Amino acid sequence: MQNKLFISISKNILILIVIFITFSCKTHPNTDNIYNITKSVETDSAMVVTAHPLATEIGLEVLRAGGNAIDAGIAVQFALAVCYPGAGNIGGGGFLLYREASGNTAALDYREKAPSSATETMYLDEQGNPVENLSISGPLAAGVPGTVDGMIQAFEKYSRLRDWNRLLQPAINLAAKGFLITKNEAEHLNDNQEKFKKFNRTTTAFHKDMWKVGDLLVQKDLAETLTRIAKNGRAGFYEGTTAQLILDEMKGQNGIINLKDLKDYRAVWRKPVVYTYRGNEIISMPPPSSGGIALGQLLKIIEPYDMKALGFQSAAAVHLITEAERRVYADRAHYLGDPDFINVPQETLLDSTYLTRRMADFNPRQASKSQNIRYGTTESEETTHYSIVDSYGNALSVTTTLNGSYGSHTVVRGAGFILNNEMDDFSIKPGTPNLYGLVGAEANKIEPGKRMLSSMTPTIISQNGKLKMVVGTPGGSTIITSVFQIIINVLDFEMDINKAVQSPRFHHQWLPDVIYCETDAIQTKQRKILESIGHTFKNREPIGRVEGILIDKNNTIHGAADHRGDDDAKGF
Repeated sequence: MQNKLFISISKNILILIVIFITFSCKTHPNTDNIYNITKSVETDSAMVVTAHPLATEIGLEVLRAGGNAIDAGIAVQFALAVCYPGAGNIGGGGFLLYREASGNTAALDYREKAPSSATETMYLDEQGNPVENLSISGPLAAGVPGTVDGMIQAFEKYSRLRDWNRLLQPAINLAAKGFLITKNEAEHLNDNQEKFKKFNRTTTAFHKDMWKVGDLLVQKDLAETLTRIAKNGRAGFYEGTTAQLILDEMKGQNGIINLKDLKDYRAVWRKPVVYTYRGNEIISMPPPSSGGIALGQLLKIIEPYDMKALGFQSAAAVHLITEAERRVYADRAHYLGDPDFINVPQETLLDSTYLTRRMADFNPRQASKSQNIRYGTTESEETTHYSIVDSYGNALSVTTTLNGSYGSHTVVRGAGFILNNEMDDFSIKPGTPNLYGLVGAEANKIEPGKRMLSSMTPTIISQNGKLKMVVGTPGGSTIITSVFQIIINVLDFEMDINKAVQSPRFHHQWLPDVIYCETDAIQTKQRKILESIGHTFKNREPIGRVEGILIDKNNTIHGAADHRGDDDAKGF
């Protein structure tokens, strides 16, 4: 019965693609109205929210076929590797957070690892200064990919359908037959053409003089790689043909990942970070994510304050939040890293007494200076996130990434997938900002086999034993503050999930000492008040692309997909 259902799924998706191609080419060749994208939806059984409508539909069909949130999440991960190449991936890694209907939770770390021949000074010149772009572009910037092993481990432990090949088939079909690109994807591909040309030895599927909305993106090499993974599991990626293609790419462009690095890679199951906020249980990701701990620090710091009375993005609320972020990001830079290599003082960092001491010098009428803030004594932002709730009551929150937009811009020749540039997430040199302006210290220095620190913050919230919320976002260093703002938008400012997701956002990360704002965030009057007490503002492009799900008291499931991209929410 399951086989028939999945054959039907694959056929239906192929039919949808053909319909989209026919409809777009004959009727709307010059518009971006290709897909039926839903930003807000209510259902009573299941929900999928992802960065692309094709991935959302694939995940939803898996749920309709009887799969659970893990099954749908695996299918979505591989689908995004095809239809959202800037961040969806098999050449990168990520974090998976799972809550079963019973309340049991699990966290899967499939973050990339430094190759065995990596060194602390590998991106520095003879004078000890970072070489521009060396940790960002080309194969040398890549950590050992973890996505495939992560999905396999999630499948082996939690899959309900128990048919690995069927979960990958929709993505294989998308890659082989192609799909129509949106206006956003066309613009991103055009913006990155020079880098694709510079960091590849041959023409890739992404090369084109000018991409347009409605163009068909076919990725036959990727389809063949996905087919090998579907047929052979781990060995289809970390050994055999695919592994050899990765090694050839390394040799051809001075990369350092070797066969042993690939064979030895294993994702790790870790204990989630769990704490409470205003009677809600917050479940988030532990190190090497900085997200769970930093989110907990922020929530615990503001919990004594009546945020609703302060008001949404009022000068008082923004000042408090900024001062909290200033201190939390200083702690992040000093203390957090791979727990397999360093001792992360997690309990202390989340201790109320410690956090009270951190805020002891908080002045409600004057901004601090980041240069005077130190740690306490004891992530282009082209990541992507998806949130899923299944009809069995299970919840999945997954954030996955290549790091920068299109990662290292190197496509493995003959394999069709993009390598990550996650090595830049290490502290290349203590005190030197990375791609996102974050600084680090010894805790996050490069070491062979080490996982680099991340800001990814997949989060699940429950109350009185019942699932309440699933949330996460891309956004590099802004991930933590974006998830934080969505949570307080709902729990403090009493917004519905759609308003919480679509509302404007701001961000502070200790260094540089500036409040980054979307243009419509924080009203002019409030900004002037904040400037008068010492804050500095800088407008920037949209912050994050949140995928949120909220279950209300009547058990209605509300899904919200961010208006900042092609993100899509659907359910049944």
